[in-house]
Amino acid sequence: MPRPVTLFTGQWADIPCETMVQKAKEFGYDGVELACWGDHFEVDKADATYCQAKRDLLDSHGMKYFAISTHLVGQAVCDNVDARHAQILPDYIYGDGDPEGVRQRAAEELKKTAHAAKEFGVDVVNGFTGSSIWHLCYSFPPNLPNQIENGYKDFADRFGPIMDEYQNLGIKYALEVHPTEIAFDIASAERALEAIDYHPAFGFNYDPSHLGYQGVDYVKFIRKFADRIFHVHMKDAYWHDHPCDAGVFGGHVDFHQPNRYWDFKSVGRGKVNFELIIRALNDIGYTGPLSVEWEDGGMDREYGATESAAYCKKVDFPPSDIVFDAQFDR
Repeated sequence: MPRPVTLFTGQWADIPCETMVQKAKEFGYDGVELACWGDHFEVDKADATYCQAKRDLLDSHGMKYFAISTHLVGQAVCDNVDARHAQILPDYIYGDGDPEGVRQRAAEELKKTAHAAKEFGVDVVNGFTGSSIWHLCYSFPPNLPNQIENGYKDFADRFGPIMDEYQNLGIKYALEVHPTEIAFDIASAERALEAIDYHPAFGFNYDPSHLGYQGVDYVKFIRKFADRIFHVHMKDAYWHDHPCDAGVFGGHVDFHQPNRYWDFKSVGRGKVNFELIIRALNDIGYTGPLSVEWEDGGMDREYGATESAAYCKKVDFPPSDIVFDAQFDR
């Protein structure tokens, strides 16, 4: 059976949930990955009645659901919180903006999100972690002894109890490996797993778009963390073969500018090799959804989401259940 193709609603939170579900169906998707912002999935309201109403809405449109996503609140758990976070957090999480208070409230919200996921009927929560050491990524002035180690310890101290709650509920937390998170490439992902003692509830929402332009082997990531790929985002990016004004770090230049080295593209229009990704996912036995996270600053989003659904269904294929030359055996 082909994998279900879903649409992550995070970039569509300006549209009411009911309208968005209907649109996603019209775009050609099999289901949705509901974002925990806007009115798409509200953790603070997610009691039995609320979750039943969400299921009824999705069922009425023939839409499947496998995960919810809490990227915005997750970002605040380990971050060096500042005024920027007020843009992405609910008022009841940001509060008076005191950094440690924000981090603690965000951590409690992540625990509540696991309970909400269980009530809703999914077993994966996708999200971010934030990072207290992202600003140390380029080590100048030189990082002090143990600064990086302390950052991973901070992550483990904050996420360990959260993951215990997830494990008790049978829910997985899938970090989207991404710049500004505690894990942003293969090396840092491995270090994050080590820091949290390979907690069984902690793994990854695989998204190749954040790896390719960095020069990270995004197919190797799948094979290396085969048992930790809890969910998959289909998202594309383009990076140039020639020098640009704004390099890998972005040059403080907005997305979709011609002088950037890299940018996100509609699925199938960038440089990510999804053929190799599907083969690797087949090899590790991943049977979950392919969830389109659509971002392309140069394309109408409804056009792009529609073509992305069709592209993902075309590029996906089931693994072989035979050895192709076995018929030659005598």
